[in-house]
Amino acid sequence: MPDYPLLQEVLFGVLSWLLLHQWIQWRHSGYRCRHRLAPAAVSKPPKPLPLPGVIHKPHCAACEPAALAPEAAVPVPPPLIRHRRGRRRQVDTTAHYCPHPDCRYYGWLNRGNIRANGHPASGHWRQLFCGACERYFQETHGTLFYGKTHTPETILRTIACVAEGLGIRAVARVFEIEPNTVLSWLREAGEHAGAVSTYLLHELHVEQVQLDELFALISEHRTGELDEQGLLKRLNRRPRWIWAAIDPVSKLLIAVTPGERCLAMAQTIIHQIRSRLAADCLPVFLSDGLKDYATALLTHYGQWVQFPKRHARGAVPKPRWCVLPQLHYAQVVKQCRRRRLVRVIQRVVFGSYTEIAQRLHQHGWQINTAFIERLNLSLRQHVAAIGRRVITLAKTDHGLRCQLQLFQAYYNHCLTHLSLRQAVAIAHEATEPKARRWQKVTPAMAAGLTDHVWTLRELLLFRVPPWQQPALE
Repeated sequence: MPDYPLLQEVLFGVLSWLLLHQWIQWRHSGYRCRHRLAPAAVSKPPKPLPLPGVIHKPHCAACEPAALAPEAAVPVPPPLIRHRRGRRRQVDTTAHYCPHPDCRYYGWLNRGNIRANGHPASGHWRQLFCGACERYFQETHGTLFYGKTHTPETILRTIACVAEGLGIRAVARVFEIEPNTVLSWLREAGEHAGAVSTYLLHELHVEQVQLDELFALISEHRTGELDEQGLLKRLNRRPRWIWAAIDPVSKLLIAVTPGERCLAMAQTIIHQIRSRLAADCLPVFLSDGLKDYATALLTHYGQWVQFPKRHARGAVPKPRWCVLPQLHYAQVVKQCRRRRLVRVIQRVVFGSYTEIAQRLHQHGWQINTAFIERLNLSLRQHVAAIGRRVITLAKTDHGLRCQLQLFQAYYNHCLTHLSLRQAVAIAHEATEPKARRWQKVTPAMAAGLTDHVWTLRELLLFRVPPWQQPALE
């Protein structure tokens, strides 16, 4: 049989072309049918957004003792004693109370039962007399000066030097006193100043609160805690952070405490602020980019919210702990490159940017943390233990806390601020503008806590009552 290779190739090509043409027609006809017979596309419902808040309320160690401890009932004030005979008393005893617990007038101020009884043995301090229990006590009872053999001027100048930022050993050299004596006075003054701040800083009404943390160091001399290599690695130092909160309007230092940079300390500082603010006060909070502040604010300014069902079937969602809708909180995040500020980001965490901007615009401000950062410089200048490149580091957390408590009371009640001064009207001010006079104002005066500039002597002699006193009759 003859062989025709060319004919075979032509037939193979024709068959291949026919098969390819049939396959293409079949594909196009199938697509057209499927497009013609396919039902209309049904849009799927969007996936529901996650519910706000959290299922469990965040833990705060400071809230547990306050919740478990029963509220101490304030006793009924005793009747006011009025002296209608004799000449008017010249010594003011309204800031003193009877220190004897078995007395009916114990702990009550300005009830007319305290009288001055002169200086026994020609001493530095007066002796006071309680007309209710007919017992005597010194006016320094419950203060730093009680039972001290040194002169009051020496103690005052020593504490003043420490409050202005001088180290303990330097103060001891200046006044020729033992360093341990200065340290003991500092601890007593710090504890007393902390009690004064706790008593006076209550029911505050502030518009803004700025938060920040300041890096510090303390020495570590605990035996047995670390081996020799560990001590050499840490160079006998432990990092600490100073947590502070300030009201930028009145420059009032609301809270300051040392600790680690963690969530527990954020909960502690927010709890302290909440306890010192009024119940109806909800200021604008401003801080840096630390995320623990948001959790702490959610803990103390939150409420349980029950959300409705999302679908017709299924269980009801569990109640969630959500932040109050009136709370406004913003962060200022600073980005640095090679120790230079390159970018500042304003981030609103709770609330709306418009409402925060409106509340800050009343004072001509924007979202910033400039006031609390300026306070960091005052802290380093007045607290010797947190200065930069110094050898006056505190040895323990308690010692550092005492210095911070002393600074807080000294800053709020004794230091005047140039930005808070008030103009005093004088007769010839219109003709002589340069003769304008100014009244010095402290943060406590701007916040309405005091009516004059306190001296350090007044601060250290302030006797803290055992409970908050009611309004005068």
